[in-house]
Amino acid sequence: MDIDQNKQFVQRIFEHMAEGNVRAMSDALADDCRWVFPGNWSWAGEWASKPVVVNGLLRPLMAQFAGDYRSEADLILADGDRVMVQARGYATTMNGEPYHQTYCYIFRVADGRITEVVEHCDTALVERVLDRIPR
Repeated sequence: MDIDQNKQFVQRIFEHMAEGNVRAMSDALADDCRWVFPGNWSWAGEWASKPVVVNGLLRPLMAQFAGDYRSEADLILADGDRVMVQARGYATTMNGEPYHQTYCYIFRVADGRITEVVEHCDTALVERVLDRIPR
C-alpha cells in the first residue's frame, strides 16, 4: 500500500470507531502486531502478537467502559508506512466516571494491516479512573 492508501485505511478505522465500533481497531491488527505505551507509568510496556494485544490489553480495557466508547480522529498524517492520528475518545467507566481522553497514535501499516501501535495519551486520566491492566 502507498502513503495515501495507508492514510485512508486508518481513516476508515476511526470512522468506524466514531460510530462506536470498537472492534474496528482489533480487526485491523496484523497477527504479529505490537502495541506500546511508552513512558514511566503503570501501563507503560509492550504487548506483542494479536492475541496478546486483543486479550491482554484491548478487551480488559474496553470491559472497563459502560459500552459507550467511541473515538474520533482530529488529524491524520502519513509518511511512508507510518500514520499518525491525533484523536479524542469518549466513554463512561463502569464506575460512572467520564473518560474523555486525548490520544496521539503512531501506527505502522503493512499489507493492509496495523503492525505496530505506539499510543500516547493522558496518563493522569488513565491512572485516576481506570483499573490497571494485569500483566
